[in-house]
Amino acid sequence: MNRRSKRWPMILAGAILGVALAFGGVNSVWAKEIKLTYSIFFPATHGHTLLAMEWAKEIEKRTKGELKINIFPGATLTPADQTYDAVVKNIADIGMAVLSYNKGRFPLCEGLDLPLGYTSGLQATRLTNAFYQKFQPKELNDVKIMYLHAHGPGILHTKKPVSTLEELKGLKIRCSGTSAKVVSALGATPVAMPQNESYDALQKGVVDGLVTPIESLKGWKFAEVIKSTTQNFGSAYTLTFFVAMNKKKWDSLPPEIQKIVTEVNQEWIDKTGRGWDDFDKIGTEFTLAQGNKIIKLTPAEDARWAVRVAPVLDEYVANMKAKSLPGADAVKFCRDFLKAGPVAK
Repeated sequence: MNRRSKRWPMILAGAILGVALAFGGVNSVWAKEIKLTYSIFFPATHGHTLLAMEWAKEIEKRTKGELKINIFPGATLTPADQTYDAVVKNIADIGMAVLSYNKGRFPLCEGLDLPLGYTSGLQATRLTNAFYQKFQPKELNDVKIMYLHAHGPGILHTKKPVSTLEELKGLKIRCSGTSAKVVSALGATPVAMPQNESYDALQKGVVDGLVTPIESLKGWKFAEVIKSTTQNFGSAYTLTFFVAMNKKKWDSLPPEIQKIVTEVNQEWIDKTGRGWDDFDKIGTEFTLAQGNKIIKLTPAEDARWAVRVAPVLDEYVANMKAKSLPGADAVKFCRDFLKAGPVAK
């Protein structure tokens, strides 16, 4: 072989490298397409499923198609109360569900769900992420948290009108996690169950009502099986939602893709919080269109409800102290954050 023929392989390799660099680098040209699964319990048409799909598409766009995320809505991949474990075990690469569906597993984070008198989904969502950054709860260390979010005021919805604590007594109210303690403190009978089982339970008379944000009256069609909403904002709670990725799966992603996902996650905090508030407005309009009532408690009655749930906060602080967790600091942090305003950062 002469000298010229020996140079051809080197020239060809150089040309390929040049093309690779011209189109965004060697990694972008040679990287294998990554496909991840994402389990969500919201129905396929729910606004939060659509927001999650938009999140996935944005990541795919910014990674130039290298990372594709397939959404499985309606708990078709994993049941809502098993989603966190499914992410830990890599049954689902990514999952969205409610922390309190795993009762007692996330003790410090239960402070976020307390009846602190939430006023908006944006406020609640910003608080959950600020709380996570502040306290870095070890209870979430077995996954990679993408971001957290939380719904707007969790209030009462029933088959018959309720405008006083006395009218609530004895009613069976669907709830989950910490909201069960709220229901009990208000004098009703708590019935724990995931959101996706609640419509049938209301329709069949298994429960007389539920506590949930008003958006669910449209998103889950609950307005079809309840007759009245009570605006008990003084005792309003929230539920904390996680969006988490399997830790090993996260570690396996190239650094440049991790960076992109992290950037999109940050953007989706406010996007999701505002989504909750938009959905609350839609839920309000939907339930009124069904002919249902919305009852606004008098200031004095609302204060009565707030007093009734105060022991729930005290119990949380005492339980955290017994576990050597900073419960008092957590409650103070949340209260200070909420005092700063309805959309405080």
